[in-house]
Amino acid sequence: MDAHILLVEDEADIASFIQRGLKEEGYVVTWVAEGEQALEELRSSSVDVVLLDIRLPGISGMEVLKQVRDRLPQLPVMMLTALDAVEDRVAGLRSGADDYLPKPFDFEELLARVEALLRRAEHLDGDSDAPDVLRAGDLRLDRAAHTCTCNGTPLDLTPKEFDLLAYFMAHPGEALQRAQIHRDVWGHDFDRGTNLIDVYVAYVRNKLNETACCDACIETVRGVGYRFVPTNNADVS
Repeated sequence: MDAHILLVEDEADIASFIQRGLKEEGYVVTWVAEGEQALEELRSSSVDVVLLDIRLPGISGMEVLKQVRDRLPQLPVMMLTALDAVEDRVAGLRSGADDYLPKPFDFEELLARVEALLRRAEHLDGDSDAPDVLRAGDLRLDRAAHTCTCNGTPLDLTPKEFDLLAYFMAHPGEALQRAQIHRDVWGHDFDRGTNLIDVYVAYVRNKLNETACCDACIETVRGVGYRFVPTNNADVS
């Protein structure tokens, strides 16, 4: 079955350009212009990827994203917006977006990012060998329930923070390259020179160490990337 993409964009010219291009690539595309319409479509239809503009009439794209994350935490969402300041990108990603593409953009890049999100979702759905529960001392992460606790304290992780921590816990003691993390967690092979991974590692470190007083450590490996060190050298299972 062809992937179903929900396009939420209030500018008709841009929406028509995106919709036409994606349909030519074989995707099923539903276009809505308002946030409330997007939420209604998600309630009534099965969607594989959401392309979501921030500035929408009525309910903002950011509010739509928050509601999507409450009900569909694993649904891939890419933000599309003319806002290109660093703080706007960070706000979208911190709210749970999987990717962010500022306007104007090249359609080929949009297509590549959509394909990457779909590959990543397929990989996660098909990873039957990965254990549902990962443990490192007092740190416990449940993939199926999408919960994480340390010393009994729940960690309030965004979907991407959750995926990143799960990835680290599944590779204890390994020196993981930034390109490898970007490919396996974000689903594509390039980061366009951004510090996206460093920002998210800082978020996860803060929640582990300051919020939950967890001893588990994500070490920086100079010139390589990062290494997850389990709590008090405990084994990860």
